[in-house]
Amino acid sequence: MSRHPEVLWAQRTDKVYLTIALPDAKDISVKCEPQGLFSFSAVGVQGAPFVFSIELYGKIVPEACKTNVGLRNILCSVQKAEKGWWQRLQKSEEKPAPYLKVDWNKWCDEDEEESTDSDPAYDEDDVVYTGEHDGSSDDEGMLYLPDLEKARGAIKD
Repeated sequence: MSRHPEVLWAQRTDKVYLTIALPDAKDISVKCEPQGLFSFSAVGVQGAPFVFSIELYGKIVPEACKTNVGLRNILCSVQKAEKGWWQRLQKSEEKPAPYLKVDWNKWCDEDEEESTDSDPAYDEDDVVYTGEHDGSSDDEGMLYLPDLEKARGAIKD
């Protein structure tokens, strides 16, 4: 039996962002169909299958949909076929499934969209370390124990 991962969503006039909370997922499959069907499947850490499909509110552009697999999340950017704000995520007017939630960290109201520059599909917490050295030192700005002892002594005096 498959389970549903938690799915957070937010939108812009041209895109819908889906953040699927599934740490260390394997065998990830994302399918976008023009009529608005979004399908996801993956295998979780302990081999449990996770599967869900959403019939989105409007039509989408499958070839422009992007997926970014992070350490804790799978971030999906779904391109809307027509620009505009959707009234809800799903075509159905029924109450959404309990695993679908609004992503308030990435949410932007229609009138605020012009003032935001950053792409919410990019999350620094999900960047994978490649092992390359960027020239910075890990201990820049750190106090070593002798310096810390001096600082404590200066406070007590």
